[in-house]
Amino acid sequence: MIKVISPGISTSIQDEGRFGFAHFGVPTSGAMDLQSYQLANGILNNESNSATLEITYGNAKFEFIEHNEICITGANFSPHINNKEISLNKRIVVSKGDQLTFRKRIYGLRMYLAVKGGVLSEEKLKSRSQYKGITKASILRKGDVISTLMLNEKFEDTNTKFKIDKEHFTSSNIECFKGPEFDLLTKEQQEKLKNIRFSISSKNSRMGYMLTEKVENKLPSILSSGVLPGTVQLTPSGELIILMRDCQVTGGYPRVLQLTDNAINRLAQKTTGEVIRFKV
Repeated sequence: MIKVISPGISTSIQDEGRFGFAHFGVPTSGAMDLQSYQLANGILNNESNSATLEITYGNAKFEFIEHNEICITGANFSPHINNKEISLNKRIVVSKGDQLTFRKRIYGLRMYLAVKGGVLSEEKLKSRSQYKGITKASILRKGDVISTLMLNEKFEDTNTKFKIDKEHFTSSNIECFKGPEFDLLTKEQQEKLKNIRFSISSKNSRMGYMLTEKVENKLPSILSSGVLPGTVQLTPSGELIILMRDCQVTGGYPRVLQLTDNAINRLAQKTTGEVIRFKV
C-alpha cells in the first residue's frame, strides 16, 4: 500500500482508459502520455492495462506502507527516496516506511509511478482511471491510502536502465492530419495552421489545451459531431483547442486537425508558454 502524504498540484490514478461508453457520453480518460505509462508497466512486467499514478508538476510526497517494486517514467522532477536521488526508467525496490519525494524540474510535465502488479483501486466501467462523476474521486487527496499487490518476496535493485528518446519531451513538432472540416478553411487559414508557432496558454488541463495565437475564423458552427482526444477545434473567436484524454465525446466547433497518438503523448508533456508547431 501507498499513503499520500501530499498529492502535489494534481495526482490521479490512470490506466489505458475507458473504452466502449462514448454513446453514454463517457470520456476515454486514461494516461495523458500513454507512451511513458506503457514504459513504466513494461519495465515492471505488469499487465499492459495496469493502473499507475499520474503525477503532474511534481511537488508530491508518498510513503510506502509495504515493500514493493516501483518504476517512474515520463517527466523528470528529480525523484528522491529518503533524500537519495533515484533514476527514472528502471526497476527500483522500496521498503516499508520509505518516502518518495520530488524536487527540481528537469523536463516534462507528467510522470508515471508504477508499482508491481499495478494500483488496485476501484474499477468502474472496465477501467480504474479516475474521472469526476464516474469514480468516487477524480484526484488523490492528502491521507489517501492506495491499495497495491502484496509481494511475498523481496527483490534487489537492478542497474538496468531504459534509455528514452529526449525528443519526446523537447521537440516542438506535433504530428497531425487534416480534420473533417479542414478543407472548409481558406488557403490562407490552412497555411497559418501549418506555419505559425503556437504557444500553450494557461488554459490547459486533462480536458484540453487552448493555444494563445489565433486563426481568423468565419466558419459557422457545425452540428454536434463526434470528437476524440487529439481533435483540434477552431472556435468562433479564432482560438484553437486541442482536446485531450478527459475531453467530451461531441462538439460543435469545426474539427480542423487531428493529432496522431504519438503527438497526444508528446503534447501531454508540455505546459504553459511552451511552443508547438503542427506538422500536417
